Amino acid sequence: MNYRHAFHAGNFADLVKHATLTLLLAALRADPRPLTTIDTHAGAGGYDLDGELARRTGEAAQGIFRLMAADDAPEAFNVLKAAVRAGNPGGGVRFYPGSPSLIGAGLRRGDRYVACELRDDDVALLRETLAPFPGATVLQSDGFAAARHEASKGNRLFILIDPPFERGDDYARIAETVAAALLLDPDACIAVWLPLKDLETFDAFLRSVEPAGADLLVVESRLKPLTDPMKMNGCAMVIANAPAGLDAALTDVSVWVAGRLGEAGGKGEVWHTRA
Repeated sequence: MNYRHAFHAGNFADLVKHATLTLLLAALRADPRPLTTIDTHAGAGGYDLDGELARRTGEAAQGIFRLMAADDAPEAFNVLKAAVRAGNPGGGVRFYPGSPSLIGAGLRRGDRYVACELRDDDVALLRETLAPFPGATVLQSDGFAAARHEASKGNRLFILIDPPFERGDDYARIAETVAAALLLDPDACIAVWLPLKDLETFDAFLRSVEPAGADLLVVESRLKPLTDPMKMNGCAMVIANAPAGLDAALTDVSVWVAGRLGEAGGKGEVWHTRA
């Protein structure tokens, strides 16, 4: 696996993913019952934007740096912005929290977080990131298999799926995992991050998960028209069994990212597959 999230940390897609993640977690944790969270592709857990990998692409300059400097960002970004400020007590935007940092920081007594990662170097960093959180466990294993295993236990469950999309079967494995998890636990909340390159690929994925039976909440942020399948023209979050009441905040996220960070012809919207 050659993918390293550090190349893309803090870019526009991270803003959509992590703002969506914090909104989902806040809604799920409003229920006092313990919550188990499975992160199928956790990465290193946090990122140095001054590091070699992040500087090689410079994508954070058009993502988190612009968000932190904006005075018109919607409240839906507040938790993410607060986490960035907490990770940079001296000011500036050098350190960016990954999903594990955001999930671990909000764990309550009784909550569990299982962070899955395969790379040896990222696993070591991930263990350091999650060491302060007693409810967190790092598994160096296949996250898709771990998600299905946890779905069989009967616990209240949230699954985050964000693979590298380097393998030709990633879309198929996501669809299989979503279907298997919902068969075992029809109430599980499952959030999938996807790159948006072309409509054909995106529509094919949505069709592949429709037989699982859950209403899907789709958060789209297109920075460019979806006309060049060789480029990441936007991103989406596809959420099964999303908590009620999030549409307006998620619309704020998708519209702001597309409007402020995108080009002419981009758009943000939120919709339901069963609407």
